[in-house]
Amino acid sequence: MRELCGVDVSKAWLDAWVAGCFRRFANSAAGIAALAAFCRDHGVTLVVMEASGGYEQVAYLALWAEGIPCALANPRAVRHFAEAMGHLEKTDRIDAEVIARFAIAKHLTAAPPPSVEQKKLSALATRLRQVTLDLANQKRRLHATREPCALASLQEAIAFFTRQAKALAAEIAALIKADPLWAALDQTFRSVKGVADRSVAVLLAELPEIGRLSNKAIAKLAGLAPLADDSGQRQGTRTIRGGRAGVRSLLFLVADIARKYDPSLADFRNRLLTQGKPKMVVRIALARKLLVRLNAKARETRQAIAHAA
Repeated sequence: MRELCGVDVSKAWLDAWVAGCFRRFANSAAGIAALAAFCRDHGVTLVVMEASGGYEQVAYLALWAEGIPCALANPRAVRHFAEAMGHLEKTDRIDAEVIARFAIAKHLTAAPPPSVEQKKLSALATRLRQVTLDLANQKRRLHATREPCALASLQEAIAFFTRQAKALAAEIAALIKADPLWAALDQTFRSVKGVADRSVAVLLAELPEIGRLSNKAIAKLAGLAPLADDSGQRQGTRTIRGGRAGVRSLLFLVADIARKYDPSLADFRNRLLTQGKPKMVVRIALARKLLVRLNAKARETRQAIAHAA
């Protein structure tokens, strides 16, 4: 039988609960070491903590380094679970216990931390997106500016962000090329016309599960799966919610480009429009169809590499 430890994380403290035993540790190197010893003493097989805006990362990585498997839980889901269980009050001790019980109820499993390369790719992709947004903002300001001194400043900023964007894109390309799996997935994704280098970077950085999950699961992960809202005779409107916003936004754009080159995607879109579907519904369906196609291609590529090994 699994023994789970729920840990409520804050900037200063790590509050742990295991089978009725509660302990508080400092969120520091010494405190994390003491937490690891506490878990070993209680035969803990999985530590579960909420994703708490980054405060959990040091403990999460350190516990994995100590050989103690960990998993992260969605804070909103944990809070809803607590309320459903009648815990309207909120204290660190209660939160730690609720996290453990939530993990048991949901059958959470260990989620190993990303590799060094995966973390680097995610950081670079995030930074490239930020720089691209900054560059677009500077260009918009350029069109509304007339004063020579302000124009010179804007042009200097545009040149700087352009250099940064090129350097980041080159570093991302080199990182992908150096990894055999990523390089193969890069070629696979590019076989779909409309998917380019930045699209590949976002997919690999923000959706590393692609090709390893079912089509339904990957669509839900990206926030492109319509969620049922039915009760008895009533059939409510199905809407999307949650998911990874960066991936979803990318797929909206790429799907709109891809359908111009792919007759099957264009026919799918036109058929939905002819049926009178709202434009946003059509946009979501098209992005989901593209994601399912990319997921299937990624699955084949992963299997081919696994068999070759």
